[in-house]
Amino acid sequence: MDPAVNKQAQAVVLLLFGGAILKASWTDLYLRYVKEGLRPFLLLTGAFLVVTSLMTLWYEYRPASPPQDAPDDGRGDGDSDGHGHGDGHGHGHEPRVGWLLLLPVVGLLLVAPPALGAFTADQSGSLPAAAESDYGPLPEGDPVPVGLLDYASRSIYDDGRSLTGRRLELTGFVATGPDGAPMLARIVVSCCAADGRPIKVGLTGGPALDVPSGTWLRVTGRHSPQRTKDPVNQADIAYLEVEQWQPITPPKQQYE
Repeated sequence: MDPAVNKQAQAVVLLLFGGAILKASWTDLYLRYVKEGLRPFLLLTGAFLVVTSLMTLWYEYRPASPPQDAPDDGRGDGDSDGHGHGDGHGHGHEPRVGWLLLLPVVGLLLVAPPALGAFTADQSGSLPAAAESDYGPLPEGDPVPVGLLDYASRSIYDDGRSLTGRRLELTGFVATGPDGAPMLARIVVSCCAADGRPIKVGLTGGPALDVPSGTWLRVTGRHSPQRTKDPVNQADIAYLEVEQWQPITPPKQQYE
């Protein structure tokens, strides 16, 4: 491949990739891939890639400097090896497969993959709840919103003592439990979607869930002492005694 074409292809790929990063981080789309606090770094990275690609293209297409007169060595108009100017080997038919690198970047711009959801939860083992030395009281509110990971930790490692007597509100999407019954789940990420793991909470009692897998719900209920094991990794799964539930629009931040 002509080196000039290769550099141009690389520059265009960088330009589109940087533009895709800027587009995603300028809206809430980036929350499907990374945690909210990484937005400034994504903006800086996208801007750097765009500037780098534009400088590369400018360098490739800048006006050429006028040739300087070479000293006459007495050998006429031929080149230094005596073969003249026309060697008959132009580069017009060089393969330009480097431009195929644009396809995945264009795909990223046109089709944004969804956030991790029910499929990941069904295929992966539940994240083991984190044990703490002291579980403080829940904040005021009735019902009080509680994250799924916080609920599972308090239920499993504190035997639900800080949950007893409180009406709780959990938000997540519907996943399939070990016995085929619906569960509430959410993806927990440390940095980005690549390290995402589901946290699952079983649902017992209350009105029957008749919504498709992946539907986002807001569930109100009370702590249940019931537990089970996730068949994927044998992690403990806590349960919630359901009082009522309602479908909701997926939240802006879908990861915990």
